Amino acid sequence: MDPEATSAYLDYFYATSQNPEIEEAHSPVPYTSIFLPIFYTAVFLAGVLGNLVLMSALHFKRGSRRLIDIFIINLAASDFIFLITLPLWVDKEASSGLWRTGSFLCKASSYMISVNMHCSVFLLTCMSVDRYLAIVCPAISRKFRRRDCAYGVCASVWFISCLLGLPTLLSRELTMIGDKPYCAEKRATSIKWAWSLVALIFTFFAPLVSIVTCYCCIARKLCAHYQQSGKHNKKLRKSIKIILIVVAAFVFSWLPFNTFKLLSIVSGLQQELYISQDFLKQGMDVSGPLAFANSCVNPFIYYVFDGYIRRAIVRCLCPCLKNYDFGSSTETSDSHLTKVLSNFVHAEDFARRRKRSVSL
Repeated sequence: MDPEATSAYLDYFYATSQNPEIEEAHSPVPYTSIFLPIFYTAVFLAGVLGNLVLMSALHFKRGSRRLIDIFIINLAASDFIFLITLPLWVDKEASSGLWRTGSFLCKASSYMISVNMHCSVFLLTCMSVDRYLAIVCPAISRKFRRRDCAYGVCASVWFISCLLGLPTLLSRELTMIGDKPYCAEKRATSIKWAWSLVALIFTFFAPLVSIVTCYCCIARKLCAHYQQSGKHNKKLRKSIKIILIVVAAFVFSWLPFNTFKLLSIVSGLQQELYISQDFLKQGMDVSGPLAFANSCVNPFIYYVFDGYIRRAIVRCLCPCLKNYDFGSSTETSDSHLTKVLSNFVHAEDFARRRKRSVSL
């Protein structure tokens, strides 16, 4: 399977577009024709079910919902929209790269994948900023952490993501090589290479730096509080653990794929810089499905590590347990940390002012 066939489903991977005629020189391999259809089918089934349950549990939950649940519902919706396109790619991989579902679905599915990628990254960034404000800056977070602001931010994310997906919608087309149809991208120009590089920096690497920075600041604040208080606060330790898992899952899923994407773009811009196409193809073959799988793992991460969401899901699936005591406070982790760290911040400010007054 050549780079063009691989980039057919990696919709935003502009740099790997090659001539689909090369496809006929390669015979199908077990990884692409057997493993990928099975893998995508498993991702589709687990992801659709998991995200549907997650959205239903949070949407129909009685009582007040957390502010961050607005972002989680939108993230699950974005993943769900992407996942419903996976059967098309299962058929493509099983048919050795041929696109048998028509021109409209070729464009539409690629566009939906592009929108999902941008939407997921931006929503994860918004979630990291929201947690940063709630935990590190509880005093000023009241001005910005409001439901109307959250809905406005999510609407803006969807609008921007839809705009950023337009280049994919316009460039993807159904190409006939002989009597064989391929869902391929038009040959890249120098302007398109440059746009791809700028878009990659601002739609992945910049958000990645923001996410890591926010969570590092959160972990630092929690560690400072833990060391100063000297108390073995289980919620604080658990929060640090969740932070590390969220960051690790995001980096593990998206960084390899976007690294190979960056290498391909640089190779296209600098023709004298030779990077083996076989190396890029193998990198895409492995990192592409890994990035796709991120859309199905989020509900399971939330279920395992977020007690609030776990209770909502259990009560959604088993309404008979709605009055059952799960042995946990109704107070959410975020609200608990906001109260604790708000007192911690006030104590720090008081100690700082007192030290200045004594020195004067």
